[in-house]
Amino acid sequence: MAQENDVVLIYFEDQPMTFARIESIQADHKPDWYHVKLLLLQVPLQPVTWILRTAYIDGAEFTMNGNRMRMAPVVCPDDALPEIPEPEEDAPPDPGGKDGRVISFPGLKKP
Repeated sequence: MAQENDVVLIYFEDQPMTFARIESIQADHKPDWYHVKLLLLQVPLQPVTWILRTAYIDGAEFTMNGNRMRMAPVVCPDDALPEIPEPEEDAPPDPGGKDGRVISFPGLKKP
């Protein structure tokens, strides 16, 4: 089941509509139903609370006012991050670099 702080993509009639972050999931008085508070990530930000079953929180299709809806978890793809090659131990020093020292930015402030 999706959890608090997860980001989901909300589909409306099989079309992606908006991203949302799950703010909270509170149990309803009916078994297997929950009050799901979502922050719709659009301009302006909009908080909404939907009453959903566990299956709907997990991505099953449901209807709202006769329209098909579903939520899909957003997962960062592995290829979204650039690969950083490991430095070779016998590699010559970087000609454009300065001997690999770390420079503190606060130390560069002019008085």
